[in-house]
Amino acid sequence: MDTGWGMNYDTGAWQDETDAGVPDRTVVRRRRMLILVFGAIILAMVAGSVLYKRGHKPAVAAATAPSVTVIVPGQTSVADSITATGTLQAKRDMPVGVAGEGGMVSRVLVDAGDWVRAGQTLATVDPAVQAAQTSQMQAQIQSATANAKLAQSQLDRAQALVGRGFISKADIDSRTAARDAAAAGVKLAQAQYREMSARLSRLDIRAPSAGLVLARNVEAGQIVSSGSTALFRVAMDGEMEFDARLAEQDLARIHLGMASTVTPVGTVHGYTGHVWQVAPMIDPNSRQGVVRVQLAYAPGLRPGGFATASFVADPRQAPVLPESAVMSDAKGVNYVYLVGADNHVVRRDVKVGDVSDAGVAVLSGLGGTERVVYSAGAFLNPGDKVVPIVKTGA
Repeated sequence: MDTGWGMNYDTGAWQDETDAGVPDRTVVRRRRMLILVFGAIILAMVAGSVLYKRGHKPAVAAATAPSVTVIVPGQTSVADSITATGTLQAKRDMPVGVAGEGGMVSRVLVDAGDWVRAGQTLATVDPAVQAAQTSQMQAQIQSATANAKLAQSQLDRAQALVGRGFISKADIDSRTAARDAAAAGVKLAQAQYREMSARLSRLDIRAPSAGLVLARNVEAGQIVSSGSTALFRVAMDGEMEFDARLAEQDLARIHLGMASTVTPVGTVHGYTGHVWQVAPMIDPNSRQGVVRVQLAYAPGLRPGGFATASFVADPRQAPVLPESAVMSDAKGVNYVYLVGADNHVVRRDVKVGDVSDAGVAVLSGLGGTERVVYSAGAFLNPGDKVVPIVKTGA
């Protein structure tokens, strides 16, 4: 049997429970009750502390708004660029066809890609038929000339006899008319010969001006006529141009002589040109106008190809923001967060321009005096209350 100690409530002293005759079950029961009481007290204290903390933490968090860095961008001089797409083509694309009656092509002397001089022969047509007609005209001239000489001789003899009374005045008039008709026949034959000679010379297909042959659409042995399609296409002086379609608000900022850089698709090399024509009217359906950029010849500029061009517009004043301040939503709309006078966050949609080392130029949507969230905009929502800290310096 275990021994234990207990309190003597009469004397106030501890004594051996064995000696006091207290059963073992009673001692164990008392010890368990004491442990349970102390445990319950400790648990109550811990639970009260947790509940106290839970009850006071939200109030503390609600009372403390997050701090965010903001900037006031102001206005900066920025050179805005306008980008457009379009096609390349010859500035002056001249179709070359048959000027005369035509016939069978005997020779083709140039090919696409060749440079030609003004008046240079590009192809020739077989002149056999026209040459025979020309010879016939020469014979007619000789015949008419002989007839004219005979008529003149007859008139001269008649005039010598008129004084003797052998030839009447009416005879003289008739012979004079015959002489004049024969002279006119000579002139007619000569005119027909000149016409045929001109036709013969036009059998040669010649370049109307110096330039680059863009296309050849004829082969030797082909029959051509004045109604045939163009046999060659020549770019005058080899000059090219880029035709771009711009919205009317961008077209208003383009002027003659403005520099432009044109980059054909598939290359990274840009070609410098200048605006030589701005469309005098706007398409009422698309609300766009055409801008033509003149380009010097280069092997990489091929008519019919697709290209992009950038125009550097005149500088203007606009806010410039760091890239961290400009965000985009799922629809691709650019926006920034502003901190209003009540320190609440407000969303503002903006239109951005070029991106440079200085930042992103804002073309519309900001005046420059607003407080713009510098960064961490992704962690904010419109309506949030914040403590703004204005960023200073670079």
